[in-house]
Parts: sequence; structure tokens; C-alpha cells
Amino acid sequence: MPQYFTPGVYVEEVPSAIKPIAGVGTSTAGFIGVVADGVEMPLIPGRTGFKSGGKTVEPADYYPLAPVGVPQLVDGWERFKTLFGDGVKAGNRTLAQAVYGFFNNGGGRCWVTRLAPGSGDGKQGGQVDLLPEDETVVGALEAFAVIDEIALVAVPGATSDGVQSALLDHCENEYLRDRFAILDGRRTAALTKTDIRGGTRDSSYGAIYYPWIDVGAKGADGKPLYMPPSGHVAGVYARVDSERGVHKAPANEVIRGALGVETAVGKQAQAGLNPNDVNVIRRFDGNVTIWGARTLAGAKATEWRYINSRRLFNYLRESIDQGTQWVVFEPNAPELWSKIRRNVSAFLTTVWASGALFGATPEQAFYVRCDESTNPREARELGQVVAEIGVALVKPAEFVVFRLSQWDGTAR
Repeated sequence: MPQYFTPGVYVEEVPSAIKPIAGVGTSTAGFIGVVADGVEMPLIPGRTGFKSGGKTVEPADYYPLAPVGVPQLVDGWERFKTLFGDGVKAGNRTLAQAVYGFFNNGGGRCWVTRLAPGSGDGKQGGQVDLLPEDETVVGALEAFAVIDEIALVAVPGATSDGVQSALLDHCENEYLRDRFAILDGRRTAALTKTDIRGGTRDSSYGAIYYPWIDVGAKGADGKPLYMPPSGHVAGVYARVDSERGVHKAPANEVIRGALGVETAVGKQAQAGLNPNDVNVIRRFDGNVTIWGARTLAGAKATEWRYINSRRLFNYLRESIDQGTQWVVFEPNAPELWSKIRRNVSAFLTTVWASGALFGATPEQAFYVRCDESTNPREARELGQVVAEIGVALVKPAEFVVFRLSQWDGTAR
């Protein structure tokens, strides 16, 4: 305490016991895709860009292509073009269309890692679709692991079991578990789980979307080049997070920039896909709409059936984790437990008020227990402080049923 020597009134500042927990971001995406070495880069403003015989004589006049394997922060479409090209011609079209769709649908920030072309390249409409090797994706995901703000990950167009398993493994990593994988279904007209998902395993940390979409790109033969939906879907996630909150299912939402779908799926066909955790993209009255909100959790993991449930839980866990770092090395005593209860309860009350938790009152929506019952002597001797938190999540209205019957007008 300060010492006083002159009589008078002194005002002291007392640190507050409440240390507000701020909600973490939920919509920064991480994209991995192929960009060929020879992709055409845009001209730097003010430069001449002189060419001779189709070859650039002054390469310094053009933006340099981003290096392979190094994540780049991209905060808008113009920034993407200066790093990777505009995707008009072959060489980076799949990745470019995905990132453009992300920003066009509401995305604000993403990290992009460029990979070299692999042997898994295929042809579509007379143009080569560049896809990465499975092992290079794993290396790129390792680079993403240290970028804490990433909450969504995708490898647009890569539908192999190896790539999709790597994405799910990344999101399930015990040191992460704050991100969610958006997967593209395989290009097939056969509407079965096996044809669309292949051998992709069950996981609540990812969701898969089908079919691919028409975004206006044309091949050399003039036919539409259908693009994987994952980049556009990530943008829809970001838009819904911003407008409604991470607790709102990113479904019954229009995909901006989508003109059509490669395979039309009707209500009866979707009845066979929805229970198998395939989120169908359908066209209603000219609008291409996401018409599914399920994770890949499988039939048994009902508590994580919906995308918004998993992503909200990720948000709560990461926000509380980051917002309580001040607790580390504090004296493990009742005063600390009381501060933890107050801080976490204040944060969850805000979350409840936003409509994310189920209950008419905060007491019905969540509880926070941090006292001697959760911190017995044995735990304290190990240097542990334990708080138990329970939340009641709001589930989406996936099936809306109106019961209609005739009524004779008499009192009910």
C-alpha cells in the first residue's frame, strides 16, 4: 500500500476484479491451392510492361508471384491478384475463383498458401485443373497451425481422401480445435454417399458440400467450367457470422456469384443425402442456395450434428482460453476461483443475450462452477485450477412442421 505523510483526501485506483473476455474471430479462412510458375501476373501501376514475342522483357514491371509454401495474408481481391494473378487464364483458376467467391460472399480476411502443381491434375472443358499432391497439403497445413486467427480451412477442388483427411486431422489437433474444415464433394452424377464423399471419414470438425457450381467461367470449348463451392461457402459462413452470429446455421443462404449447379438435386434425392451428412446446394427461383447445415459427425454423434453447434463451441472454448490467460501463475485460492466465475459468467451472459444459448434466463442457459469441489487439494498440488462450464446450445430448425386440420369453429 502507498504511504501517506500529509493529511488530506487521497484517491486510489483499484484494479477491477472483472477482466472482460472478448470473443475471438470466427471467419478468417485459410486456403491452399495450386498456382503454376508461369501464371500471368498483373502490371504494376505506372510501369510499361513491355513485351516482345509474347515474353516479358522487363519482368520488374509485373508483380512478383508469391513463393511456394509461404502463407500470405490477403485482405481483398486486389491483394490476391498482386500475389497470385487474377485467375482469368489457366494456371490458378480454381484457387482464384474460390478466393473471389469468398470475398464476394462476405469474407474479409484470409491466408492463402500457394503450392506447385501435382500429378493429380485433371481436365475440364479443355483446360487443366491444377490440384496439389496430398503430402504438400499436409506441409501447408502445418504452416497454418501457427496462424492463430484462422478459423476455416479449405483446399478448393481437392476431393481425394488424403487431402480431406488431412484437413480434418488439422482441425481435430488437440492444440488447435478452433477451426473448421469446408470440403468439396466429388464431381459425380451418382447421388450416393460413397460417390460424393468417397472414403472421407466422420468428423464433427468438417462439413462437405455438393454439387460444384457455375460461376460464369468458360472453358476453351465455350462450356461452363464448374467450380468447387468451398471458397464461396466459406464466404457465406463469414457473412452469416457478421450479420447474425456464429450460432446461426450457415444454411438457407444464397451463394452470391453462383449462376447454377452442375447436378440438380431434388427433394427426394436429398432425402438420401442429408442423413449421410452431405450438404446439398440447390437452386430455388433462380437463386443458388445452401440447403444443408450438417457436420460430418455421423449418426451417433447427435450433439455435434449441426455446423453452428460445433463452430459456436469452438468460439466459446477459444474465447475463454484467450481471455483467461491472466490466470496462469496466480495464487490458486478462493479469490481466484471467484474471479474466474465472474469473468466467464459475464462473457456467457453476453453470448446468451445474443441468442446463441437456449434458455429464458442466464441460469437456464449456462452454469460456471469453480470452487473447492472442482479444485480439491490433489488438483491444487498439481498446480491445476479447474472450472466446469455447461452451456445449452440452440439447435437450428432443420425440419419445420405445420400440422393442419379442419376446424368446425367451436372452442378449443
